[in-house]
Amino acid sequence: MSNKLIDPRFLQPTPTIESDHPLVREFAEANAAGADDPVAQAVQLYYAVRDGIRYDPYQVDLTVDGFKASKTLRAGRGWCVPKAILLAACCRAVGIPARLGFADVRNHLTTERMRQAMKTDVFAWHGYTAVFLDGRWLKATPAFNIELCEKFRLRPLAFNGREDSIYHPFDLDGNRHMEYLQFRGEFADTPIEDIAQTFREMYTPLLAATDGVDFDKDVERETG
Repeated sequence: MSNKLIDPRFLQPTPTIESDHPLVREFAEANAAGADDPVAQAVQLYYAVRDGIRYDPYQVDLTVDGFKASKTLRAGRGWCVPKAILLAACCRAVGIPARLGFADVRNHLTTERMRQAMKTDVFAWHGYTAVFLDGRWLKATPAFNIELCEKFRLRPLAFNGREDSIYHPFDLDGNRHMEYLQFRGEFADTPIEDIAQTFREMYTPLLAATDGVDFDKDVERETG
């Protein structure tokens, strides 16, 4: 399928997927430089977002401003949804169709603070980026940066532009890590109200317990 037949919304900027923002364009063009085709560009952008932006599930801002790609880029950190948004914005900035995908997952590895506050191991609206390459939509999950994977002994997610990149079910020691419960679909823009409604219903104690807390310090305390 040619890009010409793709829904044009998957190439356009939105209030959160700011593919026309100067900072986003600069980041995308710099990290796609030297790649001679869309697959190579997408792979380079994936790793730039995966490892250049630190994963931080404590920084949850359920507003348009909180989800903006430029804000995540400035902060240098974000949870799975803002990181997926940034990757989608970077892909669109260099002409690669991209959209946002969401799933509910059971995460068998969290911090003690999150376990105590959430009262569940189900993470609703886990975000990934769907990228259109060589006529196919591929899932790319740039959430966990390499340093975090090493500390928790997770299998780092790779992306080669040919296959889906989704969470491994087990960690390096054979322990349960991630289980996909359901996919919620893929979208041209961030379904903010739907995400916010679910979070208000399920995670209000978590948002209060992690407000202003340093995630990196919790990780260091638990991993040594």
